[in-house]
Amino acid sequence: MTQPILQTTIVGSLPKPVWLAEAEKLWAPWKLEGETLAEGKRDAVRLVLRDQENAGIDIVSDGEQTRRHFVTTFIEHLQGVDFGQIRRVRIRDRYDADVPVVVGPIARQQPVYVEDARFLRAETTRPVKFTLPGPLTMVDTLYDDHYHSREKLAWEFARILNEEARELAAAGVDVIQFDEPAFNVFFDEVRTWGIQTLERAAEGLPCKTAVHICYGYGIKANNDWKQTLGAEWRQYEETFPLLQASAIDQVSLECHNSHVPIELIGLLEGKDVLVGAIDVATDRVETPEEVAATIRSALNYVAPEKLYPCTNCGMVPLTREVARRKLRALTAGVALVRKELGAS
Repeated sequence: MTQPILQTTIVGSLPKPVWLAEAEKLWAPWKLEGETLAEGKRDAVRLVLRDQENAGIDIVSDGEQTRRHFVTTFIEHLQGVDFGQIRRVRIRDRYDADVPVVVGPIARQQPVYVEDARFLRAETTRPVKFTLPGPLTMVDTLYDDHYHSREKLAWEFARILNEEARELAAAGVDVIQFDEPAFNVFFDEVRTWGIQTLERAAEGLPCKTAVHICYGYGIKANNDWKQTLGAEWRQYEETFPLLQASAIDQVSLECHNSHVPIELIGLLEGKDVLVGAIDVATDRVETPEEVAATIRSALNYVAPEKLYPCTNCGMVPLTREVARRKLRALTAGVALVRKELGAS
């Protein structure tokens, strides 16, 4: 079957049902336990799949319904990290958070998300994406009391992520996306070892590989930080040339309602570009024409077959109804541009 141009997708999280976790709250605790929780997670995945399919999303995901946090839920399953010890650290050089402590060698004894991926694959006929945290962002979400080196710890995480990613691909995942918001902050580390550890995480994968780099969820700490960035957000100028030369297939970026100069995506020549056309930091639902305008701007720098309209970031802080309407706005805007291109 021939895939349409301008295939739509989402970045990561979608709101959870209120019977599973508190609404409009990041990293909300589960309301269920045991096998009831496991069943509830599966039901939630079914619901977000139907929401995406009904909206017309081309490449779907589980909306991260099975995890509380995009980084620490993965880390919870690894040896060498003590969640009984908590230290307060600066996250993304932006806000303080209580995090677990690395106390010994990092190891992955068993798959973390593979059963979730198999379930996702069995529940839809559409291409599926699965998200994992990236090595640099993982390092920046912990207190290291063992390796005493962000680089050494990142290489360990890269090795473990690659083990997990290979099994996800074998389970039928079409796109594996590594989330690296830390790439917008720690430019020296990105240059010296961040790209290399990301490539190690994606090494040898038979599926498409992607990296998502954004300015964060629409929480106060992130919004306050954005206010300090001036009239133009040029952080991508530091990382895009490095990613363009990397082995990663796709780059996902924040665009709509941001101050990112659209011409910066021209630095990603040859890559698939996932352009964020939906603002996740507001309840206001974009019009199809607003989405189409973002896509048209991006098409000045990316060929239609290389452009994938998506959301700026995850949508878990929003209500389910707002998220559904934003998904529909995304696909409606894409439909306008496809028609203009004679590809409707």
